[in-house]
Amino acid sequence: MANRSDGTTSPCVDWDAAAAAFDQEPDHGLRDPDVRAAWAGRLRGWLPGTPGDLLDLGCGTGSLSLLAVEQGHRVTGVDLSPAMVDRARTKLAGRAAVVLLGDAAAPPVGDRRFDTVLVRHVLWALPDPARALRHWCGLLRPGGRLVLVEGVWGAVAPVGIPADRLTALLAPLTGHARVERLSDAPELWGKDVRDERYAVVATV
Repeated sequence: MANRSDGTTSPCVDWDAAAAAFDQEPDHGLRDPDVRAAWAGRLRGWLPGTPGDLLDLGCGTGSLSLLAVEQGHRVTGVDLSPAMVDRARTKLAGRAAVVLLGDAAAPPVGDRRFDTVLVRHVLWALPDPARALRHWCGLLRPGGRLVLVEGVWGAVAPVGIPADRLTALLAPLTGHARVERLSDAPELWGKDVRDERYAVVATV
């Protein structure tokens, strides 16, 4: 089993080896100005308007962390891949950010420390999503929010977590959760997509 950049394990991908090319994907590196602007705009709508403390779990090379820092937030990134952590630290050098090596399901941070927990394409791969969600809620201050970007990928043998399942898992943990569909937003992915992609923003 190989370490994933999102803090889980995968039988197929060595995320340390993949780190060098990771940012070549449009929605990973955000190198295209239009893709970068699209993600920056979505984050602006999902994150609190007042700068706060944000935890980016499975941060990869730190592209979303960088956008959050640029919007005034103080960011802690966590990733299980040392190579990804190295690249994220380089990308965020000199910013109001720290990047830690650790498991996204049980990050090496204290409880009630964050205003936002941001997680993209991580929850679906965890062995116990409900347990991870409970833990993440405990990392938030009262009134904090979870921002979860997830989906279902593949036509023949789909993998992922559908939006209705995720909202059901969140129901006993959060006050209000809204779903924002992202499948019809090619500007986020640098291409048209046909699978289910969405974000859930939930307050605790």
